[in-house]
Formats: sequence, structure tokens, C-alpha cells
Amino acid sequence: MAQKIKHWLICFTLAAIFTNPVVAQAPPLVEAAEHAMMRASQYMVEKVSTNGGYVWFYLPDFSRRWGEMEAYKTMVWLQGPGTVSMGHTFLDAYAATGDEHYYQAAAKAAAAIVWGQSKEGGWNYMIDFAGDRSLKQWYNTIGKNGWRLEEFQHYYANATFDDDNTTDAARFLLRMYLTKLAPEYKPPVDKAINFILESQYPLGGWPQRYPLKYDFNKNGLPDYTSFFTFNDDVIWENINFLMQCYLTLGEERLLDPIQRGMNFYLISQHSSGGWAQQYNMNLEPAGARTYEPPMLLPTTTYSNIMLLLHFYEYTGESKYLTPIPDALAWLEKTRLPENMTENNQYSHPTFVEIGTNKPVFVHRKGSNVKHGYYYYDYNDKNLLAHYRGKKTLDLDRLKAEFKRVKTLSPEEATKNSPLKVAAFAEAGTPQTFYSLNRSSSSQAPTEAQVNEIIAALDDQNRWLVKHATISNPYHGEGQKIEPTDEYGAAFVGDETDTSPFKDTSDQEYISTQAFIRNMSQLINYVKTNKGHMKASAGLKAGG
Repeated sequence: MAQKIKHWLICFTLAAIFTNPVVAQAPPLVEAAEHAMMRASQYMVEKVSTNGGYVWFYLPDFSRRWGEMEAYKTMVWLQGPGTVSMGHTFLDAYAATGDEHYYQAAAKAAAAIVWGQSKEGGWNYMIDFAGDRSLKQWYNTIGKNGWRLEEFQHYYANATFDDDNTTDAARFLLRMYLTKLAPEYKPPVDKAINFILESQYPLGGWPQRYPLKYDFNKNGLPDYTSFFTFNDDVIWENINFLMQCYLTLGEERLLDPIQRGMNFYLISQHSSGGWAQQYNMNLEPAGARTYEPPMLLPTTTYSNIMLLLHFYEYTGESKYLTPIPDALAWLEKTRLPENMTENNQYSHPTFVEIGTNKPVFVHRKGSNVKHGYYYYDYNDKNLLAHYRGKKTLDLDRLKAEFKRVKTLSPEEATKNSPLKVAAFAEAGTPQTFYSLNRSSSSQAPTEAQVNEIIAALDDQNRWLVKHATISNPYHGEGQKIEPTDEYGAAFVGDETDTSPFKDTSDQEYISTQAFIRNMSQLINYVKTNKGHMKASAGLKAGG
């Protein structure tokens, strides 16, 4: 009897497998894409990572490696496309496939990030698992001699908001917590939230680094890292992260800092209508790095107008629309003269002189960080390669968006605001609803593109690339003292400059950016096709 029951169960199971569309096998290319994702991920986790973390580029023999600058073998980089971006990619793969391997890979990245969290709750650009003894040596050699990377020329022993560094690390740990409500991630998330709240100035803005430091006075200029800064969206990214936390954790204490952060955009607008990139404690436009003079920026002004439109849609408060007409008028006034547009390729200068609205351009002389220097004038020739002196802004698009938003009533504008007090109306809970939308594209790649990505994996399961961003090895401090123009428009100075530049040779490199890009495409393909399979199965089951 038992034998008959066993035989019946086997037949029933096989029949279910072959007749039930829900468990039908995936198409061969979906399986091939998943197999390629797994092979590439295992290589990165097992062969490339350092304690779960990553830099940006590696020589295939791992003899040298780089984040934004060259890194020690004990170091990992946080800012994208480093450890945080890799962690997000693994979570994307986990969401698409359900394969626990990807969650564990993300967990290893999270462990590296938690290890590197400062005692206050933020993060530096990189983590050195050999500790401060090693990191100080890096700053005193490689970091100190990166001519154009002044943020790396001094060891602060604090955390930075620059380049979405602290906020994206915190966002990833929040996402790790929400993925499974794993309790081990809640304390570092809370610590990061408290760090962001504590570092906010009463006026609503944030500094570049925290705890505050004032000890790196370069070329006679004050240390800028305590200034209010819009550079690299520091203030917006902090507001954005706090809104994500409010949406998913529901903590009312976050509303006041969010509101004060948005209000800082109002109180910091210059009387001319534009915005500066940095402000001192008297709310006066200020310089930062020596190639960022104390002037107003059309690009910052453009971005801030767009954000003010969003703030109206979050709050319904018309005060966020009030500054926009003056700002638009200022952007019209500060267009480049025709003879500086390079055949209409550019519309605005990077920097505008306060009071005169004249375009100002930055240059440099010398060969290295020790004896070279930056200066600015009204001459638009021989401009910096690493910090473009001219920009292209689409004012028509900005005006159209302003016209659209200002016609919305407060009720219409705030219809989908994450700041509204309301019962949660979606399926599940805010935790399961929460999405970072990190995929590279909403449109799935074609089969030809997927086949090309799979074929590009080499026999060691690597996506190798050429023309990586590398640097000169550390050779000591610069000796050339003459104020030459030879390197004025170059990315890098003489052989002692450790700043990054593109390798134009045929040398191949392991690249986290290539891994993230290819994985994102394959993830999108798998997710899209599995979604179609489920939909088709549902239709057949319903029929």
C-alpha cells in the first residue's frame, strides 16, 4: 500500500510540474542570464572584495587598485561605484531572483559599512581595515599629493556628506533593514539618523563634514568644511534620506529637520536671485576648494529651482514658489555672451561674479600640488579639464516645469506627498512597499544585448574593461617650482601628482562600474521576463 501511495505522489508531482504554468521552466536566455549573474557575483565576492567591500578599479593581478584615488589593499571605497553601490546591486539581484546568495553578498557589504561607521554615526569616503595608523599614512602621501582633490589632502578623522557618501551608506543599511526587518541593522541606521540630525545647523543647512573641523587652511583660505554647502547635493540628500526614513519608519521627529532643510533654500538665496555653492556662517557666499571662488553658480541655481518645485509638491506651501521668478530672471541675465558659447554649445559660465554678473573662469599654473596654484579671471581660454568652466542649462524646460507646478492647487500638488499624514494605502506595509529604484533603466535590454553581456564574461567570470581611471604611483612631493602653463588644461600634473586620469592604453581592469552596469541590465531582463511569466500563468489559471 505504501508503495502505491508513493507511486501516486510521484505521478501527481510530475503532472503538476508539467501542467501547472506557475512552475513552468524559465526561457533558456533567462536561465543563461541568471547563470551569468551568479558566476560574475561569485567572482566579485570571493576574489575581489576586501571584507565584503570594494574599490572602483583593480589590475587583474590585484597589484594596484583605485577608488577616486589609489587605495591600499586594506581599503575599500564607499562612494559610488564602490561598496555601497555594489551592495545595492546585490539587493536588486536578490529582489529579482530570490536567491539567498545575493542577500548574503549584500550582507557582507553591509558588514564592511557598519565596521567603518564613525562613532558619531557617519562615514568617510573610504574605510581602511588597518585603522587610522594606516589611513593617516595614506593621507600624508597619496592623498596629500592629489593636486585637484583637495578634500583628500588632509586627514580630518571625521565623516563627510560629500558625494552622497554618508547618506547613501545610511540608505543602504536602511534598505538592508527593511528587506527582512533584520534587527541587527536598526542600530546603525538609528545612529546614522541621529548623526544627520545632530549635524544640521539651526538654520537648516548642513556642513560638508562633521564633527566640525577648522584645521586645514589652504593657501591662506579658511577651512571650508564647516560651511553650509549645496555642493554635490549635500543638503538635498540629507532631506531626501530623512524623508525616506519618515516614509518607512514613520518617526514624527524627522519632520522638523526636513522642514528646516527645505527652508534653508529660501533664506540662502542671494539678493540677485541666484545661489552660491557654499555659505559661511554669516550666510555670505564663500569659496571652498581653491578652484571654487566665492561666487554664484547658475548650475546650483538651476538645481535649487527644481528642488523648490518639488518642495511645493511635498508641502503645498506657496513660499517655495515665491523665489523662482527672480532666480529665472537671474539665469537669463547671466547667459554667456555669444562669443563665449562655442557655437551655442554652452549657455552659462560655471561661476558668476557677484554684483557685476560677469562670467568668471578658473585656471591653474605649475606642475604639482606643492608649487602649483589656481587663480581666476575673465578669460575663457585654457580652462580646467577637471572642473568645467562652462555649462549648458535648459531654461525652457525649467520655465515649463515652473509653469506646470504653479497652476496646481495645494491639494493637487500634495496628492502623492510622502510628508502627508495619512493611512498607508498600498499593499503590504511601508517596509515592503519601499523601493529605491536603483535599476539603471526601466526598459529591459534586448535579447541581443543580453547575449552580448553574457558573452563578455571571460573564462574567470570577469567583465574586464579598458581605459580605467588610474593615477601615478606615489613618488614623493613635487620638486618643479616654475609657474608653467603646461598642465593648465590637463587632468593631472607632473609625475608626482596622484590625481586620477584615464588610462588610454589597452591595459584591462576589473571594474565595479562595469559589473554594476551589466548586472543591472541582466537583473532588469530577468525581472521583466519573470513578470511576464507570472502574468501569463495568472491568465491561464484564470481561464
